Amino acid sequence: MAGWNADTAAGPVGAGTVTLVEGSSFCISAANGDIHPDLPHGVFHEDTRILSGWSMTVNGRSLEPLATETREPYRALFIGRVPREDGYADSPLIVERLREVAAGVVEEITLRNYSGDPVECSISVGVDSDFADLFEVKEARVQRRWQVIRGADGDSLIISAAWQDLRKAVLVRGRGAVATTGALTYQAMVPGHGQWSAQLSVAPAGEHNVSRPVRHGTSPSDRHQEWAAKIPRLQMTNRSIMRTLRRSYDDLGALRIEDPAHPERIVVAAGAPWFMTLFGRDSLWASEMALPVDPSLALGTLQTLADRQGKVVDPVSEEEPGKILHEVRLGVSSGLALGGKSVYYGSVDATPQFVMTLASVSRWGFAKDTIAALLPNADRALDWVRKYGDKDGDGFVEYSRLNNHGLLNQGWKDSWDGINFADGTLAEPPIALCEVQALVYSALLSRAWMAYDGGDAPLAAQLTEEAAALKKKFNEAFWLPERGYFAVALDGRKRPVDACASNMGQCLWHGIVDDDKVPLVAERLMSPEMFSGWGVRTLAANMGAYNPASYHNGSVWPHDNAIIAAGLMRYGFVEEAQRIATALLEAADYSGGRLPELFCGFSREQVSEPVPYPTACSPQAWAATTPIMLITSLMRYDAHVSRGGFWLDPALPETYGDLHITNAPLAGGRITIDITRSGPLVQGLPEGITFHRGHRPWLTELISQAGLGAKG
Repeated sequence: MAGWNADTAAGPVGAGTVTLVEGSSFCISAANGDIHPDLPHGVFHEDTRILSGWSMTVNGRSLEPLATETREPYRALFIGRVPREDGYADSPLIVERLREVAAGVVEEITLRNYSGDPVECSISVGVDSDFADLFEVKEARVQRRWQVIRGADGDSLIISAAWQDLRKAVLVRGRGAVATTGALTYQAMVPGHGQWSAQLSVAPAGEHNVSRPVRHGTSPSDRHQEWAAKIPRLQMTNRSIMRTLRRSYDDLGALRIEDPAHPERIVVAAGAPWFMTLFGRDSLWASEMALPVDPSLALGTLQTLADRQGKVVDPVSEEEPGKILHEVRLGVSSGLALGGKSVYYGSVDATPQFVMTLASVSRWGFAKDTIAALLPNADRALDWVRKYGDKDGDGFVEYSRLNNHGLLNQGWKDSWDGINFADGTLAEPPIALCEVQALVYSALLSRAWMAYDGGDAPLAAQLTEEAAALKKKFNEAFWLPERGYFAVALDGRKRPVDACASNMGQCLWHGIVDDDKVPLVAERLMSPEMFSGWGVRTLAANMGAYNPASYHNGSVWPHDNAIIAAGLMRYGFVEEAQRIATALLEAADYSGGRLPELFCGFSREQVSEPVPYPTACSPQAWAATTPIMLITSLMRYDAHVSRGGFWLDPALPETYGDLHITNAPLAGGRITIDITRSGPLVQGLPEGITFHRGHRPWLTELISQAGLGAKG
């Protein structure tokens, strides 16, 4: 995942930083809780840094960090001590800062005195706000200078700013404090073996010139409880994996944002700290992977993307009729990140993915009229595939940016050097990625089945024939028989881009790979050059562009591996899927049960722990949903409500132990699942739903059964 300016390197958040997130707001700070304006720190709301400085001193001394505990994705406790003036190591003054992020920040400060004597303290919190745009901060290039006015009134400080026709403001309040234009200060006498407490709040104020999905309304705690009430609850013998799954649930809950025009629609933001916004590809993948947890996330994402589906040809934003957006940005971000636009469409895969996800959502039992309302959007998406996605008419969907500021690469590996030949030479556009053709294949079959399900057999047959022709052409053009794997892409001269990359593993999940080629693909994916011991690398270690510490050329991406594992399960390579799942779930242990966006591709033999990638988002949507997809893939857990079926045929390794799930959503009801050595047991199935021990029939199988002629 990358934003518009992915061709430039992002500045590191920094070692020991703490990120809190709640909807469209997030906070990045040092380990002692302070926020430094010269680092990519701050409190951000709607893509604007409303707080760039937040430094606490006691008697003029900064706090020495002792511990940080992230209690929920939006709340953390910072514990520090006040250094002594006399040079002795131990200090009797301990400070606790309990911080919660919502549409701003609330921080409760507690100063504890562990000596027997009272201590007079001057507690001061320095405050600053530069209203910098998120991209300016991320890339360490804050240049815009707002006209800033500061005003202190009793216990409150308001900082307001103007730039061109924009107005922004932030209000900082601390009851009992004395405010100046740069700080809030308390004078306190802390008794021996006693404590002193105060609460400060930071809230945005002023006008906003663009709207997009945001979080507002009830408190984060209330929303967390509402989320916990509607998602499955689980118990596992393997407590490590259970912790990881529960952490995934928490992170997914924190990454939900609302469409302000339709508050009932919840969508998934791409990831914290830099991508707390609606993305096409990321939000669709995350919501697809989370279907067994909350299928309404995918529906809300589809509806919100449909409202913003492309209507005109605009080279600046790369909008085209029927195209699904890449990302949404707010305010001055649009000037920095989107060439003056608030929505950017430079994604080649989000559009077919929209159609695929709609079919997945339809299987999970939403009302027929709800799905039918989105079918015209699916048809417009397929029209884009044929007219704009395949501009040269060769049968494959390619990308080439429409202006000099857009993303050079527009698939999921969207860094500037993400697509290259085996010798390391960069591929030149237009580029046809292998996994994009697989997505188009899935989109065609998905729409074909929805047409058949809706009684339109002629349309279903037409789309099925189109998909079959694409599969045949794909296996001929992308397969490299002398190497035993698929080309990652075709370049602008229609040459196979012959690097050995993970992209072909995603093709397995879509079913576009001919059966006779699957064993060689599986063998290559699990080779020492590709499988690091923590997961499948994005690029094989014997390729010219390989770099284990790169973004897309040798790193390990959890979501990529989850899709690969699901694809291996589809073709019956259970042991290989188990190896990938187990490696990733073990990797999560080294980061508190949370998988990051990516980690470095060093082998497990070389480095005994997964090596973090410095600027990885965490939490990140499709990394948060990776453990869910890994487990449900190994469970062969799926539904097709219109066909009255729920499928389960678990292949969990013995080390995972027993699994007990309650409150799992299905067809408007809630079911209970128990998986033990004696097998699976499902209780509470809604009326009309039958349990099947096996895998859900693939679209290819359903269409074949319907006599529509698809093969494979």
